[in-house]
Amino acid sequence: MPDTPEAVFEALRENHDRPHGLQRTVTAEELVEAAEPFEKPDTLVTALLELMTAYEFTGEHRKSPVVFARLLKLWDTAPESFSEWEAHQVFWRFKWVTTSLLQVPEMPLATVRGWIDQMRVRYAEAGHGLQPVAAMRYHVAAHTGVDVADAYDLWATRTRTDLSDCEACETRHLAWHQVTAGDDAGALDSWAPVLGGVQSCSEEPQVSQAQALLPLLRLGRADEARSHHLSGYRRVRGNTGTQESVGLHLEFCALSRNEGRGLEILAENRSLFEATGAPLARLEFLTGVEVLLARLVGDGHGDTPVAGPPGRNWTADGLLAHVRAEADRLAAAFDARNATTAVGDRRRERLARRPLLDEPLPLGLRASAGRAPAVAPAAPPVDVPGVPEDFVELVREARRMARAGHPGDTRLWTRIADRLADGSAVHDDRLGPEDLLRAELAGQRALTLTLEDRDAEAVAELERSAALYEGIGMPWQALSTRSRALAWVTGGEAIENATDGATAPDAEALRAGLDAKVREAERLKAEVPLTGEALGEGEAAGDDPALGRRQHYLTVLYSRTFAAFKEVAQQLPEVSDVALERFEEAARVMRAEAESLSLPHQVAHARQFVAEVAVRRGDAALAEAELRAGLRDNEAAERPWLSARPRALLAQVLLAGERPAEAMELLHQAIADTLRYDDAEFPLAPTYALLGHAASRLGDTGGAVRHLSEAAARFDQEGAADQATDVRLQLADVLARSGQQADAVAVLESVLSDEASAAVGERPLAQARLSLARGLRELEEHLAAAEEFLRLADVVAGWGDGGPVLTLVAAEAATTLALAGRWDAADTAYERALAAHAEAPHPHLITHMMREFARLTMLAREAEGVDAALGHLTRADAVLAAVPEDVEGFAAWYERGEVRYRRARVLAEAERFPEALAEAEAAIATHEEGGEEGEVPRAEAVRIAALIEGALGRHTEAIARLTTAAARCRAAGLPEAAEILDGLRQDYATRARG
Repeated sequence: MPDTPEAVFEALRENHDRPHGLQRTVTAEELVEAAEPFEKPDTLVTALLELMTAYEFTGEHRKSPVVFARLLKLWDTAPESFSEWEAHQVFWRFKWVTTSLLQVPEMPLATVRGWIDQMRVRYAEAGHGLQPVAAMRYHVAAHTGVDVADAYDLWATRTRTDLSDCEACETRHLAWHQVTAGDDAGALDSWAPVLGGVQSCSEEPQVSQAQALLPLLRLGRADEARSHHLSGYRRVRGNTGTQESVGLHLEFCALSRNEGRGLEILAENRSLFEATGAPLARLEFLTGVEVLLARLVGDGHGDTPVAGPPGRNWTADGLLAHVRAEADRLAAAFDARNATTAVGDRRRERLARRPLLDEPLPLGLRASAGRAPAVAPAAPPVDVPGVPEDFVELVREARRMARAGHPGDTRLWTRIADRLADGSAVHDDRLGPEDLLRAELAGQRALTLTLEDRDAEAVAELERSAALYEGIGMPWQALSTRSRALAWVTGGEAIENATDGATAPDAEALRAGLDAKVREAERLKAEVPLTGEALGEGEAAGDDPALGRRQHYLTVLYSRTFAAFKEVAQQLPEVSDVALERFEEAARVMRAEAESLSLPHQVAHARQFVAEVAVRRGDAALAEAELRAGLRDNEAAERPWLSARPRALLAQVLLAGERPAEAMELLHQAIADTLRYDDAEFPLAPTYALLGHAASRLGDTGGAVRHLSEAAARFDQEGAADQATDVRLQLADVLARSGQQADAVAVLESVLSDEASAAVGERPLAQARLSLARGLRELEEHLAAAEEFLRLADVVAGWGDGGPVLTLVAAEAATTLALAGRWDAADTAYERALAAHAEAPHPHLITHMMREFARLTMLAREAEGVDAALGHLTRADAVLAAVPEDVEGFAAWYERGEVRYRRARVLAEAERFPEALAEAEAAIATHEEGGEEGEVPRAEAVRIAALIEGALGRHTEAIARLTTAAARCRAAGLPEAAEILDGLRQDYATRARG
């Protein structure tokens, strides 16, 4: 324990720099004990104020009034022991006492009001305005629900004083009053300065961000709600002093249908269950927990494991019962104390709320391991008939849609299979041979297996289907089905051939097999014409059997074309002439036959194959022409449901050609058609990702964030973790570039905390960690940023070719550690950066690091002083001197000029003005070498030179220098720089006249 006043003061300063939490609070309590024995109470005053601060910001409101009572006694008996700032704090913290007493239900309202009366008397005696007193009375009224309107008017109409809450906090209280009055729009208008970053304090904007979430959702401003959740939650998580805000974020997750995210927040804030020092804030937290758990239990997930109070395992229903019991008890205690039902009413109102959105709001974060990701459910298809109850009609409708190639047939076939499996339907002779239905269902199973990448099983089902068709005398169906099976085999996976038990043939054998199928189709075509109504063997009278034969014939040609296309795709970028010729011939024949048989949708299929090869070979013009023609073909065929894929592909072509507006229109239409026609196979996740890219290129950040978030959630749903992570990295980049750094950091933290993201690869994740570190530094979370830089440096050090990257990361780590005030670690990282630079030079980064160390040394390392700062700059000179003159892309003039500029500032701060002026003029001359690029840094060097001249009393010379430089800036098109220089010149001119 420190045993002198000086030692206690030093310990208090050190403790004040710690983040709020248990360690800071316990140390503050110990330092109060250490300060008590001293004869003069000035040390005790400072220690008590520090302890009260610790209690206030860690939610220990039960203890805060006791500390203030001791302070007030010292103020009455030894006011000379209070500094001017400490005297101000005595009056300021009367407000803390009122809010702390309100937090404790055992504290009678008479006591609370007694403190406010004492506050009014002391304010009046000291000559302070009474607006803060009116504010405290309003808080009591709002809490109890008694005379709220009158109390609000008495507070809001009074003029602010220097003891009023800060503008940001007062804005929050005004806005929240509007929310409780039902005026969400007015509240958000009032909140604008806080939510927009104009007003802030230690509590803001994070508290307002939490309170504004539901008003934003209620008004349909979901993008803003998402942003405030991402950035606001980071600033309150795990903080016992922000329990109420955490509860509001939990409620937001429940009402935006993001229960999985809510469970993650619950797990991150498990310690809050043990925070009991602020009962009212605890009640608000528990109510938020209850809203989330009630949603889970109500949806049938009561047995889901959840994080609750430490010491046992919890399920959602078990924790719900536990939380509900305590929250009910707390609410009843407050209402009993207040003699009103206001607290209980507010709690019941929150618990009665239902989700505000019809579908989950994509947040851009990874999916919870324990819950399905937030993905918008598919809207009911507009142009798809309902599922018939009559089994015969059900099968007939499925067949009709299948013949038309309508994707909505999938759910009908699924229903048919389910009804046969559960015995609610049996085969009906009106549907033809029973083996026909079995064959059709086997084909549908094959399609499902293909979507799940189970190609071997899919081909086996196709072969089974073909055998059934063959057995009932339907050769065309058998042939087209076997052709599809062969085409799928060309994916390269070895499978067992269902007909002869042999393994998959090699590529040449597969080509030969498909050619044989085409020849067999030609033979069948000769036996049974593809036009007219003549029935082939095994065909039943019905809907144009000749059309069916034409479709099967084109399916055989399609299969050969598809196999040839895949072979070309696998060989890219170097495609053999043989493979390319085979593909082109297959596509040509398919298109020609489709045209001759009047099947325009099959012409469109052939065009799409050609377009895809053209895209991959860089022929955008051909791809665009073929895709647009294919869309016209589908329109002619009256099969609009086939156009979603070519539209998405055309959008990719246009996006690559810097035509994002046209691409966006196509992508929106593709998604709309997919939902309209119930196409479960369409790749929605990558399409939303493309939409995000298009929106970003158009400068629509909100749209880009919305679409990329949706894409990531859908990739999660599909189990494509690597693709989901890749999209989130793109999302973070969009957010960072648009200035939403806190949102970007939240997304990057989510990516890097997800073990599944390792599938993306070490280097992309290293880039993500670098972006995260820089984002944290921009948010001035320097220690967290430094930890990320150091973690990244350890990763990069293991790369064989990571030298340049290690230099970069080590240099940024050193600077960030210095910004965090961790100088010992910063010095170690500094030397590590120099060692890395010796192996893999990066002079720009190293000299920037040295300049920053010089600047920060002058700010924070007073003991080392100017000599240490100048030492860094001398080392920077040596680094630059060693750089060869012909290094491409290295602006030596800029680096030398910036070192001289920094040296001028260091010398000026040391009041060595003649030396400083010489360095400033050297910086001006050096930046002159940069021509137009050097104008901005040159103007800044001129400004510093003029300030130094002013310090030397040479105002006339400074005015002349500034006049010339301002004119030069205007001529160079730099009006802002000219305005700055003119402002300083006018200041000097005013002094000269004075």
